[in-house]
Amino acid sequence: MTRIAIVTGGASGLGLATARRLAADGLTVAIADLRPDAARDAAAALGAEHIGLTVDVADESSVVALFDTVEQKLGPVAVLAHFAGMLSTAPKPGRLPLVEITAQEWDRVMAVNGRGAFLCVREMLRRRSSGTRVEHGRIVTVSSLAGQVGGMQSGAAYSASKGAVLSLTKVAAREAAPLGITVNAIAPGPIDTPMLQQTVAEGNGDQKYLGLAQVPLGRIGVPDEIAAAVGFLVSPGGAFVTGATIDVNGGMSMR
Repeated sequence: MTRIAIVTGGASGLGLATARRLAADGLTVAIADLRPDAARDAAAALGAEHIGLTVDVADESSVVALFDTVEQKLGPVAVLAHFAGMLSTAPKPGRLPLVEITAQEWDRVMAVNGRGAFLCVREMLRRRSSGTRVEHGRIVTVSSLAGQVGGMQSGAAYSASKGAVLSLTKVAAREAAPLGITVNAIAPGPIDTPMLQQTVAEGNGDQKYLGLAQVPLGRIGVPDEIAAAVGFLVSPGGAFVTGATIDVNGGMSMR
C-alpha cells in the first residue's frame, strides 16, 4: 500500500525539495502551503496522484481541515514532514536585535513556528492513536542551528521558536513510540533558500550568507541535502531512530 505524506510549507524551498524526494521514493504527497495556487502547482508538477492544499499551520481549524481532506482523498497519513515556518515579520532583511523585537513580532513568529508545529504533530498523533494504524509512521519536524546555538544571523523570536520545536519533538517521540511512529527533527544550518537571504542585511551585495567563514565545509547547503536527510528518516531504514536531531549544517555545530 502506498504511504501518504503531508509536507507543510511544501510549495517552495526545503519543503518543495522534500516533497519531490518523497514522491520519487514512491510516497503519495499532499503539499500543504499558505499559498493555494503554489501548492496546487507544486503538486501537479509531481504527478496526477499528488495533491496541493491550503493550510495556515497557526490556525487549529485549518490544520484539522487539512488532515480531514487528505485522509478523505488519499487515505491515512503515514508521514508528516513539517516545514512550514517563518523567519520574521520585519519588512527589511537582516537580524532583528532583541531590544527591537515587539510583542507582536514575537507572538506571530511563535504562532507559526512553535504553535504550528504543535498543532500539526498533535493532529497526526490524534489520527493515528484513534484511527487507522499505518506502517512506517514518521514525523519529521524542522528546527534550526539557530535553535541550538542562538541566532547568529536570525533574531531571538525565530531562534526561540526553533528551540521549542526541539523540545516538542522529544516529547512527541516518547508519546508516539507505542504507536510505532518515530519523531525526529532536522536542524539545518545555512541552506540556499530565500529565507536564508532574508538574514542578509541591505548593503551586502548579492551575498547569500555572511557567516561562510564559520562553515568548516566552506559552503552553504542546498535544499536537496535536507530532503535526503528526511528521506532516510521516513524510510524503513530509519525505524530505530526517534527523538533525534539530525544536524545538516556543514560542521558549524558538532556534537
